[in-house]
Amino acid sequence: MIVGTAGHIDHGKTALVKALTGVDADRLKEEKARGITIDLGYAYSDLGGGHQLGFVDVPGHERFVHNMLAGATGIDAALLVVSAVEGIKPQTVEHLQIVDLLGLDRGIVALTKADLADDDQILDRMAEVETLLSSTSLAGAEIIPVSALTGQGVDELKAKLLALGESGKGASGFARLAVDRCFVLSGAGVVVTGTVHAGEIKVDDRLLLTPSGLEARVRSLHAQNRPAEIGRAGERCALNLTGARLSKEAIRRGDWVVSPDLHAPTDRIDVRLSLLASEAHPLKHWSPVHVHMGAAHVMGRVALLEGDKLAPADTSLAQLVLEEKVGALAGDRVILRDPSATRTIAGAMVIDPFGPPRNRRAERRLAQLGALAEADGEALARLLRLDTGHVDLARFGQSRNLRPAEVEKLLQAAEGVGLAGFGFLATTLAQARQDIVDTLKAFHESKPDAPGLQAERLRVGLKQRWPAPVFQALLDQEVRAKTVVVDGPFLRLPGHSLVLGVRDEALWKKISAEMTRDRFKPPRVRDFAQAYGASEPDVRKLLQRLGKLGRVVELAPDHYFLRPTVAEMIGIAAAFDHDFTAAEFRDKLDNGRKVAIQILEFFDRQGITVRRGDLRRTVPQKLGRYGPVTTAPATTAPETTA
Repeated sequence: MIVGTAGHIDHGKTALVKALTGVDADRLKEEKARGITIDLGYAYSDLGGGHQLGFVDVPGHERFVHNMLAGATGIDAALLVVSAVEGIKPQTVEHLQIVDLLGLDRGIVALTKADLADDDQILDRMAEVETLLSSTSLAGAEIIPVSALTGQGVDELKAKLLALGESGKGASGFARLAVDRCFVLSGAGVVVTGTVHAGEIKVDDRLLLTPSGLEARVRSLHAQNRPAEIGRAGERCALNLTGARLSKEAIRRGDWVVSPDLHAPTDRIDVRLSLLASEAHPLKHWSPVHVHMGAAHVMGRVALLEGDKLAPADTSLAQLVLEEKVGALAGDRVILRDPSATRTIAGAMVIDPFGPPRNRRAERRLAQLGALAEADGEALARLLRLDTGHVDLARFGQSRNLRPAEVEKLLQAAEGVGLAGFGFLATTLAQARQDIVDTLKAFHESKPDAPGLQAERLRVGLKQRWPAPVFQALLDQEVRAKTVVVDGPFLRLPGHSLVLGVRDEALWKKISAEMTRDRFKPPRVRDFAQAYGASEPDVRKLLQRLGKLGRVVELAPDHYFLRPTVAEMIGIAAAFDHDFTAAEFRDKLDNGRKVAIQILEFFDRQGITVRRGDLRRTVPQKLGRYGPVTTAPATTAPETTA
């Protein structure tokens, strides 16, 4: 278990830690010279029988509360230190507020310097402290008079701390350590220290730093100040890290060392926010604040989601909009301080670390947050039953540090089913499938001469407006089940087919033969009309219809190419092993400069090629837009009809 000290400056926190552990936690020269704790100090007490307590000694000076917060968010229990001589002071109150806002309900009060106070003073102090604790998470905590100088009460305090139990941090999730120190050790390299908040970290593990994304391998580690092969949740660890881009300057207090599965930096975090009752004024929407989370300290603003003001002692949903990205997960605790960083004003618990930039106050979104505020199983069950109709299972698991197998169990318990990474109720999935079929059927009935609906038009035409990735998963399921047919760029029901009339079919047979023969330089609409005694509007209408069917592509006004030919020309462009000119492309097709330019300009508009001056290059991701592409050299078409 990790125990964190709390209390006013010069009330004897560091001396008490030394009495408990034998270690002087003040490690900086300036701390020694001034006799006060400035930064975080660490010490460990071996109590025998495999029991060991780790202590985080925090500063008590008001100027260093930001350092205190960097250590406080990783502790399992609080050791509130109050001088029996001086009693409750301003930092006693603020530190206790922080402990309360962090939700720490395990702790003990050490009434220090007991050797300098008489029995009446000690009883008075104990009564004062009991009153102070009564409205906090430490209400009812034991108060033990101690003296670091004489040893009075130290053994009793050790026993009481041990009786608080082990760390409650979860060991089942992916690894996550909050960095509170980084230094270079001669002969070893970069070392980071911090508390393991979840999972296990092992020697040779390959991890990532969040938010930077730097890769790191664990060369060696110490857990609770001892060499070890594994560091577990609830232990303080020192990790000797190595990586190609790793350096002391690249790592900051507040970074996280995480399993790659948890690397998801965020700067919009939805929370349940509580304003301290001691605040004199309400908190206004979009107020600037100092945000402390884990060991991180960043600036941000509070976007209230349930009104424009939050009264003292009240609670509200809010979104923290940060100036820098951080690592955050659901359940993390957050402390807010005022813009001048002189006092603590509020605390919060993360509900969703991936808050949306838009519609954050919408009724649908507030309903989601209400569900997400529940425990894992209940949250998933409620989300599945909202009108959104689905859950992104990977994002749900990541936000709560749940492994895929755990998410699958929760889904089954919630009577849900999975499809392509999304969770649905079985009834919702059945309704969605029927909605797709019914929408296509209605379209075919209203426009029997149309080939079908393009995917996006189908998506927006459904009764339920699904996000594009969810719709694609639903559509893919229907295609696999053969209840929906993909016909070029169109979707249709299996029984629907578009057949050309006798005259149009005869005309198309002649046109397609000529387009095949002169595939890189086919005639235009007017040429076909003149050649086959048809009107230009009729030929144009026929080719436009065939374009909708995906058989031909209009590369320039009234200039159509067979779709496979377009794919072939894309392959020819992609076959160049260098940026190419229009002249080089023309020579490959042997179709004249004007037509070659028209083709390339079409490719530019479609994003298939990128032009810089007189040179072009193809974009690999766009090559398959018009069908399978081969990069074999072009060959001129035969003179006879294929």
